[in-house]
Amino acid sequence: MNNGLTGFWAVHSENDREGPGLESDVRWAIEVAGASGAVKVLDAACGPGADTVVLADALPQAQIEAVDTKAHFVAEAQARVAQYQGRVEARVADMASVSGPYDLIWCAGALYFLGIADCLSGWRDALNDGGHVAFSHPCLTDAETGGGAAFWAGEGEIGNLASTRSEIEAAGYEVVDYRWIIGAGWARYYDGLEARIAQVDTTNADTSKAVHKTEREIALWRAAPDEVAYVLWVVRLK
Repeated sequence: MNNGLTGFWAVHSENDREGPGLESDVRWAIEVAGASGAVKVLDAACGPGADTVVLADALPQAQIEAVDTKAHFVAEAQARVAQYQGRVEARVADMASVSGPYDLIWCAGALYFLGIADCLSGWRDALNDGGHVAFSHPCLTDAETGGGAAFWAGEGEIGNLASTRSEIEAAGYEVVDYRWIIGAGWARYYDGLEARIAQVDTTNADTSKAVHKTEREIALWRAAPDEVAYVLWVVRLK
């Protein structure tokens, strides 16, 4: 089935999440950032709202805004957060244009599209004093034997821990802590995508192309699951 959707949306609709990660990653970042009580939180590029729900459950007194430029994702996120009776809002907006101020900005995998320097620099005025940014970002591992490079081929330059830390510091932030997202968080994402594409009608050429592209991505990950990684960073202004 494709419910009238083709291509990207045929594959990326009604999925549990739209990127690698686990609920425990979100909760770890909240703990490291020391966020609690009636804080104000932004879920930047929230996708269908999987992490928004974790933020809301982990921070029951928080006011949470979830933004994404894709209206289809926002509609899914809105359905998920309706249970929080107004203290969580999902809306169509560009994460680069938010004003805040926020105590915590969470961003799963999306700084990659704008660049660490531009995004973090743009968020300086959107943070309260003592506020934190938690974001996951592609990173090469020390175990690299070629599988990770093959996975990221064509995606621009992917740095390592040292180079990413340098970018963070150049944007005027300091690293509070970090942790790797390898293996289970990626399996969670790709298992969901495989279940989705098993249901997709590929008689449409655009949809078939999107399915094959996704299948190739999954195969590249399965060939090197210990080398394909995000690092989850928790940072604050210097």
